[in-house]
Amino acid sequence: MIRMLAKSVLASAALLASFGAHAQTNGAYVATPAETPTKTVLMTRDTPWMLRNGAYVATNAPMRDMAACQLVARSTGALTAFTANGQAFDAAALDACNAKAKGGKAVAAKASANAAPAN
Repeated sequence: MIRMLAKSVLASAALLASFGAHAQTNGAYVATPAETPTKTVLMTRDTPWMLRNGAYVATNAPMRDMAACQLVARSTGALTAFTANGQAFDAAALDACNAKAKGGKAVAAKASANAAPAN
C-alpha cells in the first residue's frame, strides 16, 4: 500500500514537473513602471517581484511573458519597459500589456506618450 502510494506521488510529481517546464520560462523578468514605485515587494499570483533600481524584477515566474507583464501593470499602472529573458517587449507588445494597466487605457496612453524614444 505504501509503495503504491509512493509510486503515485512520484508519478504525479514527474507529470507536474513536465507541465511546469512548459509553463515556466527560465530567466528573469524586469518591469519598469511609469510612476515611481511605492512598494519594495510586489506579489502577482505566486510570483514575488523585488524593486531594484526603480524596476520590479522576478525570476522564473510560472506564466507566459505577456501574462507576467499584464499582472505587474494591473498592480503598478502603466509600464515604460518590460523585458522577459533578456528580450525587451516591442512597442506593440508593451501597448498590449499596458491595456491591462491599473487606471485603464488613459494611464497606459499617457505612459506611452512619455516614454523615451528608442535609439
